[in-house]
Amino acid sequence: MTSVELARELTEIWDNLDTSQINTVLANNVSLELLEFFVGYAEQFASDAGQDGLASDQLFQKLPNLLVIGYLVRLLEERVE
Repeated sequence: MTSVELARELTEIWDNLDTSQINTVLANNVSLELLEFFVGYAEQFASDAGQDGLASDQLFQKLPNLLVIGYLVRLLEERVE
């Protein structure tokens, strides 16, 4: 399975998870420190983007999720290899 196929499979599964299932996946695979880092990074990124005239609220809401999914895809790639 290629990285792209793996990422597609994960995002399809992710879309079908309810909140408690997502929390379980996160608790089993992502440390609290890393989640806090993602939120802080997203906040800073959104703030910087807002200074550049981009919609910072929308970025702040979506970026942590994208970072976490990217991290989970990377974990899956390492475990498959």
